[in-house]
Amino acid sequence: MNQFNKPAVSVTEQISILKNRGLAIQFPERAERYLEVISYFRLSAYMRPFQKNINEQVVDHQFKDGTEFKQIVDLYAFDRELRLLIMDAIERVEVAIRATLNNVMANKHQTDDICSGSHWYLNESLFKSSYQHKRLLKEIEDKQSKESNDLQRDVKKIERTSVSAEVKDRRIERRVRENYARFYQHTYDSPKLMPGWAMVEELTLGSISHLYRGLAKDNDRKDIARRFDLPQEVLESWLHTLNFVRNCCAHHSRLWNRELSVQPKIPNGDNWQLPDRLEPSQVQPKRRIYMVLLMLGHLMRQVSPDSQWHNKVKALVTLHPEVPKFPMGFPDDWLNHEFFSS
Repeated sequence: MNQFNKPAVSVTEQISILKNRGLAIQFPERAERYLEVISYFRLSAYMRPFQKNINEQVVDHQFKDGTEFKQIVDLYAFDRELRLLIMDAIERVEVAIRATLNNVMANKHQTDDICSGSHWYLNESLFKSSYQHKRLLKEIEDKQSKESNDLQRDVKKIERTSVSAEVKDRRIERRVRENYARFYQHTYDSPKLMPGWAMVEELTLGSISHLYRGLAKDNDRKDIARRFDLPQEVLESWLHTLNFVRNCCAHHSRLWNRELSVQPKIPNGDNWQLPDRLEPSQVQPKRRIYMVLLMLGHLMRQVSPDSQWHNKVKALVTLHPEVPKFPMGFPDDWLNHEFFSS
C-alpha cells in the first residue's frame, strides 16, 4: 500500500496540467467553466481514448497529437444523451415489468380467500426456499411504518395551526393521500401490508429482478416472460443486466464504451446473431452497450409498439460520426439490423 500524495489543485491549474499534457484548448475560459460544473475527475474518463498508450496502457496522461478539449466535451455530451435515451427505455420497461409481474401473480393465485390475489406476495409458498421472503415483507413494512410516522408528524403540525377545524381536516386528508403507503397504513389494519399492485411500485428494479428470479413456479416465470416474447431464463438475465445499466445511468456514469459486468443471455433467432469479436479491436459486442440497445429495442416493441425510440438511437449515433462505434460494440452493418432499419 502506498501513501496518497496528490494535492488539490484549482481549476486554473487543471487547465495548465491539460495543456502541459498536449491538449489543445482554444478557449481556456470556456474550458474552466466546463471543469467547474462537470469536474476534472468525471471528465477524465472521456480523456482516455484521446491519450497516447502502449499496449493499452496510457503513457504519462499525454494526449495524442492534435487532440482538442472540444473533442472530449463532445464525447461527454454524446454519452449523456445516450444515457438519457437508455434511461427513457428502461423506465418504460421497468413500469411494464412491475405491472405484468403483479397482474400475472395476482390473477393466477386468486382463491376463495378474497385477499389471496391482491396480497399474493404474502404467500411464502409462491417463492423458492432460497428467496429472502421475510426480507421482502420487512421492506414493505418498514416503508409503511416510515410513512405512518411522517403522517403523524404532519398531523401534529397541522393541529397546532390556528385555522378552522374544517381546513385542518382537509389538510390532513391531503397528507393521508400523499402516497399509497401512508394511506394504506392509515386506512386498513388487515392484511397488515399493502396489496401487490402497490408493493411492486415500492421496490427497486434490483429487488424486482430478485423477486422474479425467486418465484417458485416455472410456469409463473414463463407466463410473465411470455408478455415480453422471451424465454423466462432470458428475461431473468436481462433484468439483472438492465439493473446494472440503470444504476450506471442513475449515477451519471460513463456508458458509451463500458464493458458489461453482467453479460445478458442471448436469445435464439437471426436478430441475435452477433459476432463474437469485432476486428481488429477484439471488442465483444455481447458485452457492450450495443447489446443493451438491442435488448431495449426488443422490449420497447413489446411495451410501446408505436414508439420511435429506435429511430432516436439511430439519429444520435449517426449524427455523431466523430464518436468511435467499436467501443460500444457496434458492428459495421448495424444500420441493417431489423431494430434500426425499420
